[in-house]
Amino acid sequence: MIEELYVPDLNAVMRGIVTRLVSRGLVRGTIIIPTMLLKEIEKEAAKGLASGMAALEELTNLRDLEREGTIRIEIVDVKATDVNDAVRKVAKEKNAILITGDRVQSLVSGAMGIKVLYAGEYRPSKLKFEEYFDEKTMSIHLKEGDVPKAKKGKPGEWEMVKLSNEPLRASDLEEMALEILEAARSRQDAYVEVDKPGTTVVQLGKYRIVITRPPLSDGWEITAVRPVAKLRLEDYDLPEKLIQRLEERAEGILIAGAPGAGKTTFAQALTEYYARKGKVVKTIESPRDMILPPSVTQYSKEHSSIKELYAILLLSRPDYTIFDEMRTDEDFKLYSDLRMAGIGMVGVVHATAPIDAVQRLIGRVELGMIPSIVDTIIFIDSGNVAKVYELQMTVKLPTGLREADLARPVVEVRDFLSGELEYEIYTWGEQTMVIPVKRVKRGEEKIMNMVYRVIPEATNVEIRDNVIIITVPKWAQKNVLKKAKKLRKLEDRLGAKIRIKYE
Repeated sequence: MIEELYVPDLNAVMRGIVTRLVSRGLVRGTIIIPTMLLKEIEKEAAKGLASGMAALEELTNLRDLEREGTIRIEIVDVKATDVNDAVRKVAKEKNAILITGDRVQSLVSGAMGIKVLYAGEYRPSKLKFEEYFDEKTMSIHLKEGDVPKAKKGKPGEWEMVKLSNEPLRASDLEEMALEILEAARSRQDAYVEVDKPGTTVVQLGKYRIVITRPPLSDGWEITAVRPVAKLRLEDYDLPEKLIQRLEERAEGILIAGAPGAGKTTFAQALTEYYARKGKVVKTIESPRDMILPPSVTQYSKEHSSIKELYAILLLSRPDYTIFDEMRTDEDFKLYSDLRMAGIGMVGVVHATAPIDAVQRLIGRVELGMIPSIVDTIIFIDSGNVAKVYELQMTVKLPTGLREADLARPVVEVRDFLSGELEYEIYTWGEQTMVIPVKRVKRGEEKIMNMVYRVIPEATNVEIRDNVIIITVPKWAQKNVLKKAKKLRKLEDRLGAKIRIKYE
């Protein structure tokens, strides 16, 4: 019987394809490994990349199989331009079968007359980490030395549950991580978004998985998150007035909320809604974890530059672009530039209060441009739409001030449904003020006007019985201390105590 010769490429080794084929009895004989392949694996592992560690694990498993007498391993040296060239040269010279899970490698090798064993998508019935999930699980949290835990429930109503009393070992998590990586590199519905020393981020079907390991973290950790429900916009039971705005007027939208509040779920529902309405919709995600129809193109921020994304979106001209998880100055700049270019934008931001979403723009965008860039803010809390703001620009005397010459451009933040003015944003000197607007009695309005004359840096004035509480930003502390005499005179004049609160 003639012994078969096999040459695995880098893809096959990283994904553990060879071991799997040997264990299933599909490969028997000699496995030939070019030295250039070993050097490439060593380089990847030395950088701390999960792909390199996975490849080393596969080589270890192959050596174990050799000791069992199942296969033979032969290391050969060959001159080549790169690792793929080395693999193909060895396969050609030895008349060996090239093992790969890379479709391009398979086609190129076949065109060169090389025999190819193509191992396509790898999809076992259930990966090990999936065994921790049930229908109520939002996320699992697996940490070396700790018991496995899971968040169960729904956004705003969940509890942390222990899944076992047995602490996890590093080897358990490493095995799970390698299995996840192997599946991610072979499945059509998966992406390795980030693979850096100590960190790997994978989108595997509906799961968003973050893997950390030393030296970044103090031990192996796997966090896997999945949406517990896939909602349509109609499921939110939104007022008709808001639906009409989303369809006809809102083209600069921010979806805000605390982590886990359901922002991305709502953004996903809005994306599908626009797609069903015949709009051309694209997304920018990191990672690409929204489950969307094929008509929506999903771009990854991790695999492109901001400049490239801007050029692509400007050329393709979508009706709406959904920007999930805006965090950095570059993210907000891209959002603003695309909006000013006439593209409808929906951004998702972290915020603990609705007004915080607007404050994320201050300093990044010129004040007068904010309403042109963002006209609607939707605040999500516990999976529901809790608040909707609309932004408008006007020239007026800010509330609480009396001097006519203090009129200035003001961004009004109003409750969309009631039309009530809740905040005013304007510049005072070199500072941008975000002032809550409250209905005050005439006497209180007069007191507030007097306070603002003495301390124009104040961001809020609250009157409680016989005490006036003035909120001032920390940067203005020195200015306030210089006005101590004026404040004492104001106390005497008003017959009230003044308290300064710095924030």
